[in-house]
Amino acid sequence: MTVLERLGLHRKELRAWALYDWANSAFWTTIIAAVFPIYFARVAAADLPPTVATARFAAATTFAMVSIALLSPILGAMADYAGLKMKMLAAFTGLGVLATATMFFIGRGDWKLAIVLFILGNIAVTGALVFYESLLPHIAREEERDMVASAGFALGYLGGGLLLAVNLLWIQKPGLFGIGDEAAASRLSFLSVALWWLGFSIPLFRHVREPARRLEEDETGRESALRVAFTRLAETFRELRTYRQAFLMLAAFLIYNDGILTIIRMATSYGTEVGLPQGVLIGALLVTQVVGIPFAFFFGWLAARITAKRAILLALAVYVVISVVGYRMKTASDFYLLAILVGTVQGGSQALSRSLFSTIIPAHKSAELFAFFGVFDKFAGIFGPALFAVTIAATGSSRNAVLSVIGFFVVGALLLSLVDVEEGRRVARKTEARVKSA
Repeated sequence: MTVLERLGLHRKELRAWALYDWANSAFWTTIIAAVFPIYFARVAAADLPPTVATARFAAATTFAMVSIALLSPILGAMADYAGLKMKMLAAFTGLGVLATATMFFIGRGDWKLAIVLFILGNIAVTGALVFYESLLPHIAREEERDMVASAGFALGYLGGGLLLAVNLLWIQKPGLFGIGDEAAASRLSFLSVALWWLGFSIPLFRHVREPARRLEEDETGRESALRVAFTRLAETFRELRTYRQAFLMLAAFLIYNDGILTIIRMATSYGTEVGLPQGVLIGALLVTQVVGIPFAFFFGWLAARITAKRAILLALAVYVVISVVGYRMKTASDFYLLAILVGTVQGGSQALSRSLFSTIIPAHKSAELFAFFGVFDKFAGIFGPALFAVTIAATGSSRNAVLSVIGFFVVGALLLSLVDVEEGRRVARKTEARVKSA
């Protein structure tokens, strides 16, 4: 077995697919997790009280997640029926690139513009992931998916981390690059994310083809895509008993991913509130990216030996420890320890969640069902930030909200332990056998 085979990157379509993680991860690191939250608090919302700025940032995240949660199932069903996965992916990528590039023009006091662009960017990046992840069952065989999904996350860590490192240099030493000040360097970082996302998305659109349409028995292929989308969604709701294991997996994912996304999205804002300097906040995120690269591959390897389900349960146990460290965090050293621990499990837990889900759903419904996966992902992104906003309003502190995240990991793990993976795979393959190609 070659090195590329061990890494899940042995075919060009697999490499192109994984490289999209490299492309869009810059948005997650620079815009969602590191530079933009700090820029929003210190520049765009500089005239607002710090707690108000944090609450509005959390509210913007909530609004974006609700919006895409409502849209993605309909768009996913349309993409499955009409063969539009790649076009939908291109449209959301284009929206995200445009919104991110426009962030370059955000100045002091422009918090309303910042929120609008942040919402559009969030809708774009999360919407794109619905169609990106739905391609996995079409490009990778079932036995390859854990490694391929893990490879995507590893490349995401590497790509997002590399650009973040460059952005950090610009911000910390703007004079060395002929940049006026930290604010100008931050705005240039937003523009760099747009160019990075656009440029490294090209291989995916060159080497991954639109999957063949698969029609249900009562479909001719000439119906209205929107009407069929609603019909299919209604059928899927009725058929949830058939896909019982997939639905149980979604419920577990909703709960434990709420905790994961809360840590990802609110860590920098929380660190800013505690009083940690910008260099520590961005540097710690960079540490997470570096640590995450080998551990993403490690979890792909681990899943092949103990199963993806058990590997995810192990990651959730580590997240309980992370929550305790976050609650007790006071110093820069604590924040770096938190970053290292997150790096060990963040990529692996999320990569294996999507690969495990891909094995217990029928391939011809991948965009539709990954849209549901995305809905549960987005609602997970709603509860955590909303909890932070409510807790800040009630107590003036985020510390108690950090500790409460433990409940998400415990309940999520209990639900995941009930998922019968083999039964889910049997039902998915049986469903695939009764559909026809267009």
